Amino acid sequence: MAVELTSKRYRVEDIDAVEFCYQQGWTDGLPVIPPTADRVTTMLAAARLDPKQEIAFITHRSVSITAEKVAINAVMAGCRPEYFSVVVAAVEGIGDPAWSYHGPGTSTGGAAVLMIVNGPIARQLDINSGDNLFGPGWRASLTLGRALRLVMRNVCGSLPGLLDRGTLGHPGKLSYVIAENEAESPWTPLHVERGFRPEQSTVTVMAAEGPHQFYNQLSPDAEGVLTTLADSMQHSGGAGRQPQYVVALAGEHMRTIAGSGWTKKEIRQFLFDHTKNSLAHLKRTNRMPGPVQPGDDAKLRPLVASPDDFLILAAGGRAGAFSSFVPGWGSVTSSRATTKEVKQ
Repeated sequence: MAVELTSKRYRVEDIDAVEFCYQQGWTDGLPVIPPTADRVTTMLAAARLDPKQEIAFITHRSVSITAEKVAINAVMAGCRPEYFSVVVAAVEGIGDPAWSYHGPGTSTGGAAVLMIVNGPIARQLDINSGDNLFGPGWRASLTLGRALRLVMRNVCGSLPGLLDRGTLGHPGKLSYVIAENEAESPWTPLHVERGFRPEQSTVTVMAAEGPHQFYNQLSPDAEGVLTTLADSMQHSGGAGRQPQYVVALAGEHMRTIAGSGWTKKEIRQFLFDHTKNSLAHLKRTNRMPGPVQPGDDAKLRPLVASPDDFLILAAGGRAGAFSSFVPGWGSVTSSRATTKEVKQ
């Protein structure tokens, strides 16, 4: 049965098609794949979606994001058809009221969208969970995030300097996609902690700053590694205004912490307890207004509202005493990570 596409069509010679997309302002600065009708139809068929089906509605923009518009941008990003269901789930995530599109999509804070993929689809598509985490070299990882950002740009209007008012961006605004290393992890996967079954595939999207790397080659136990991590987190960025943090523990640190018998719950509690700042410190470093008052040295403010606001992952290379944390964007209530099932 023929699929009816309703987007405006342009007749362009093949040799000029990529340049034409540049001229229309549809690109992120890199070449795109021209979204021909055949390519868009193939993308929609892979997820068995009608082109008119609404995937998300961005309330603050009064924008309906249809399957056809998502497919067009997935084609331009270089996605293979089998990637499309992951892009759809990610779009559902940024359309969730809890993610609150208006803030991360427009703020001067320069948020990117970190995508964390869990479940069988991560392995099927070869989404990177190991060496060179956050880096180049994996087609699925790079094109999935790029497709989502092109949707934000071309459908929602989040163009740099216009709706997107980021003072500073970071490379994650091009693509920011990882998977959890469930195969080697000693812990419960993120999506299971967030209410899904192990055999389900999911995408978690979080409005995020760039990754912060930390190093510890000295400690033989969990407390030593996590003390270094907590110190790095305690004095970074907003120091108590981010809503959530992702913590990606790579191979050596993962094995050290697991070897001490620590669960994700214990990791979260340790980080919560050891990343608090005194009001006096926050005022002295101009992160809070007002002069230091008597007793401020004893009054502590946690980095996040709850231990559950640390999203712990096993991810990163097997070798090297490095791991990372990713601060979420905004204040405690401004944007929350959302997790959506990838429907196959």
